[in-house]
Amino acid sequence: MTTTIKRTAAERVVVHRRKFDWSVAGRIVLLSLAAVLVLGPVLWTLSTSLRPPAESFQLPPSFLPLNPDFVSYGQVFKQLNIVGLVLNSALVTGLIAVGQMITAALAGYAFANLRFRGRNALFSIVLATMMVPAQVTIVPVFMLIRGVGLSDTLMALILPAIPTAFGTFLMRQYFLGLPADLAEAAAIDGASPWRTFRSVYAPLAMPGLSIVGILAFNFHWNEFFRPLIMTISEENFTLPLGLVSLQGNLGTGSISVVLAGVVLSMIPALVVFMFGQRALRDGLTAGTGK
Repeated sequence: MTTTIKRTAAERVVVHRRKFDWSVAGRIVLLSLAAVLVLGPVLWTLSTSLRPPAESFQLPPSFLPLNPDFVSYGQVFKQLNIVGLVLNSALVTGLIAVGQMITAALAGYAFANLRFRGRNALFSIVLATMMVPAQVTIVPVFMLIRGVGLSDTLMALILPAIPTAFGTFLMRQYFLGLPADLAEAAAIDGASPWRTFRSVYAPLAMPGLSIVGILAFNFHWNEFFRPLIMTISEENFTLPLGLVSLQGNLGTGSISVVLAGVVLSMIPALVVFMFGQRALRDGLTAGTGK
């Protein structure tokens, strides 16, 4: 009897091992293709930055550099004031991220928890601005900035980017997911709407605010269009705008040097994402479970 039981268990193990789940294999293949499509250009950029320009255009191309070196990275620091560009980008991006977190939290809380006339209509107008591309509003914004005397300054990049329709929408939905009993309890204790927001809802909304801050940082760190329009002096250039000068006159610069600058510009965004990954994950999954 014992021998029969052991044989049956062994047969089940063999059948289980022979069974092939095609759905799992299909998902693995699709995820692998997606990973190649996403990481392929990044890995090619890193590989090309470690090889001389002549080797970058050889046929057939080689994915790995034959004689890797870091000469191109040294050329980036020689041709650019990389420290000044990074400081400008950090100042602009950091203030925009903090400003968007503050304005999105205040506006989102007002649209979610305060009752006032025209609330839904005003919120619809805010959402409608998300459908207007930046190319349409850049000229009026530039004229306003020039009218107040802020043209060719870093404030010309910071102030127009602080209001955020997407952040307002995100924080409104986040506040709607929080218990309304908290506001009622705070009102019974005599707390004003501002005190309720500052002491009760704002601490609970930190995961949502982290999403707004991380997305704002990653977007504006790589922004090129607005700095190109708003700034003229090289001392006010941000990092993406300064990297253009590595191309040289009529694109005659070294492609290895250009891509080395691109790799250096990706490092701060990667660091912010790595340290903010947990907060980003908690914010995206908040409210999915009780």
